[in-house]
Amino acid sequence: MLETKDILETINMIDNENLDVRTITMGISLLDCIDEDIDKACAKVYDKICRSARDLVRTGEDIEREFGIPIINKRISVTPIGMVAAPCQSRNVVKFAHTLDKAAKELGVNFIGGYSALVQKGFASGDYALIESIPQALSETDFVCSSVNIGSTKAGINMDAVKMMGKTVKLTAEATADKNCIGAAKLVVFCNAPEDNPFMAGGSTEREKPTR
Repeated sequence: MLETKDILETINMIDNENLDVRTITMGISLLDCIDEDIDKACAKVYDKICRSARDLVRTGEDIEREFGIPIINKRISVTPIGMVAAPCQSRNVVKFAHTLDKAAKELGVNFIGGYSALVQKGFASGDYALIESIPQALSETDFVCSSVNIGSTKAGINMDAVKMMGKTVKLTAEATADKNCIGAAKLVVFCNAPEDNPFMAGGSTEREKPTR
């Protein structure tokens, strides 16, 4: 049974010490959205995200009301777009960033992560195009976060990716200079990125079930 002092302590933490739940994140696999036609792939991505996460914000708000503790961010994490875009014949992968941003706005979430590439073992089809598109993608969207995993203890460090990402971070900051360089704040360069981890910026997941 809760004691009065415990209840008062919790109230004090909320009112005076800014106690909150920083975020809830839903992971969505997009592997079944892969298509050679980039427009069809983007349509599948948008439909699946909106269908899977349609209740995310409302559920978060219900939890806030039930427990009286604010949840600051409601976020979505998706399969690395570098994987989804690989079979597409078009190299204009920025379309995926616009699709993610459109879905985020439709659902009312704070961020959507997964505009990402995993290149610790080398560049696969689609990875170069995605990395090169990051400055444009983050300057033309509001809620999209991006990441690139460039190394791991097992595979070593992809030094070509290190060089490429150094330039990409700089170009992303320059592309959003009129917005306090917010693009660079939504881009993270990883080593040993845990699989299926919805951490932002650029969270990613390969599983169907939500990750927390």
